Amino acid sequence: MLLLRSHHLLLLSPRARHRTAPQPLPDASRLRPPRMSSPSSNASSSAASPAPPPPVVPKSNICFCSACGSPTKLAIPDGDEKTRAICSSCGRVHYENPKMVVGCLVEHDNKVLLCRRKIEPAYGLWTLPAGFLEIGESAADGASRETLEEACASVEILSPFAQLDIPLIGQNYIIFRARLKTPDFSPGTESLECALFALDDIPFDSLAFSSIIVTLRMYLEDVKTGSIKFHYCTINKRLGTGPSDLRSFDIDNHFSV
Repeated sequence: MLLLRSHHLLLLSPRARHRTAPQPLPDASRLRPPRMSSPSSNASSSAASPAPPPPVVPKSNICFCSACGSPTKLAIPDGDEKTRAICSSCGRVHYENPKMVVGCLVEHDNKVLLCRRKIEPAYGLWTLPAGFLEIGESAADGASRETLEEACASVEILSPFAQLDIPLIGQNYIIFRARLKTPDFSPGTESLECALFALDDIPFDSLAFSSIIVTLRMYLEDVKTGSIKFHYCTINKRLGTGPSDLRSFDIDNHFSV
């Protein structure tokens, strides 16, 4: 249980930090086109473009059997198509599933609540209050809990806003729109500070994760059009780049309703 005292709304001045303007999202009505050469290309580009590399399948990190403690080996079980961690002693097959991350996009007076991280990864960068879903709680309950833990803020869930799949790191995000029940918040144990940002002052140059960048870009686009939608997309991370690098991912299969 958090024993931190809340304080009244902390507003950041537009001059407090240099802001980088958010980049526009790809056209939400289309999938990313395949890479291929055009029939009308000139002679110098007549050779077909190289095919995109096959998707990277993460290897299992399970080294020991949870049933008997023996070492595991990587193999494809009978009747399966994927490599799994299989116990070298008892033969138990260990399956790994994506982790569910839930969080809140908290709205208040045309501003959004962000937390500056006090832990790694992305120490010192800004994020929406979010974290891993616990066993025994709903996605909405988990998002409210994470907001209370990271920003000491009690919120009312308004609606689901975005579902984001990140296959390479095995994470699925569900972000809810929410509003403050009372005008009080303060940094929790995992936050250096919390603040409400006007939409034009969101620090896109110092956000923590691709999921947060994408969520806030979509939200700004919706606010500009005057219609808040529900979004789904896949974030394809690029190997060898940092989690918050603005050029470290592509957005595919973006749908909004």
